[in-house]
Amino acid sequence: MKRRRFLQLAAAAAGAPALPRASLAASDYPSRPVKILVGFSAGGAVDIVARLIGEWLSDRFKAQFITEDRPGAANNIATQDMVRSPPDGYTLLLTNPTNAINATLYAHLQYDFLRDSVPVAGIMRVPNVMAIPAQLPVKSIPEFVAYAKANSGKVYYASPGTGTSVMMSAELFRIMTGIPLTGITYRGMNGGGYTDMLSGRVQVAFDNLPGSIGYIRNGQFRALGVTTTARSEQLPDVPSISEFVPGYEASAFYGLHAAKGTPADIVEKLNAAINAALADPIMKAKLTNLGGMMMPGTAADFGKMVAEETAKWANVIHQANIKLID
Repeated sequence: MKRRRFLQLAAAAAGAPALPRASLAASDYPSRPVKILVGFSAGGAVDIVARLIGEWLSDRFKAQFITEDRPGAANNIATQDMVRSPPDGYTLLLTNPTNAINATLYAHLQYDFLRDSVPVAGIMRVPNVMAIPAQLPVKSIPEFVAYAKANSGKVYYASPGTGTSVMMSAELFRIMTGIPLTGITYRGMNGGGYTDMLSGRVQVAFDNLPGSIGYIRNGQFRALGVTTTARSEQLPDVPSISEFVPGYEASAFYGLHAAKGTPADIVEKLNAAINAALADPIMKAKLTNLGGMMMPGTAADFGKMVAEETAKWANVIHQANIKLID
């Protein structure tokens, strides 16, 4: 009995320091700069959202939250860097639709996003917008469909990479309307896609609203439709694509993920800060101005949504017979 009691006390003593250390992880966090990885070039929608959230978190925690753009491989480079980072909350990923799409689209990823990361917080959802150069002689979606059929082989769409929500939204539209539409891939919409749109070399893009809304407001692009079933508050006169193509729906989402094993108390601390941002009138106005619909909730809520999006796009990829990327 004495020996058993001794072992029990020894085990308790060994475990006791773990509680203060766990608490210390959150109370001291962040004690050095935190990186928010972005898988696309500067100036695009993901980058814009990351910088806004980074500024909020920097002010909130009185510490540096630095946005690092690591474009390439349709967000896979940045995602892989995040999942391989130490699970300490100092490397985050600005999660976006490619994380749900790539899970199926890429046949041999070196990671499993749902398995190898933990959700931190949702930020917002936004529609993509079907935009064309202002000089294109088209005023509506039915007119665009007719134009594409009459100019077979001459109508191109821009996207920032295979597997992005921009590309998938275009492919879904192509499949559901049966029009001939050819994609041109750029390193980023801001890195060539917008230039070719403005020149008329590319006839359409199903772009993330935060990236293209400025061009639409300036009259350089004409918005034909939004990809969500509901109209956007930022473009109330622009119809939903589903009003002309029944059943069509797509949207972009933004949030934060961290490497698997990141302490739960750090995740909770970040989640609380993001939810505070979404409730703040000034921050909410900035995100709404980009076309966003706030997405507050727990880390688990965000994780459930990402899992549902992953299943949805897997189904689309298989139904559309989209070739998987090795």
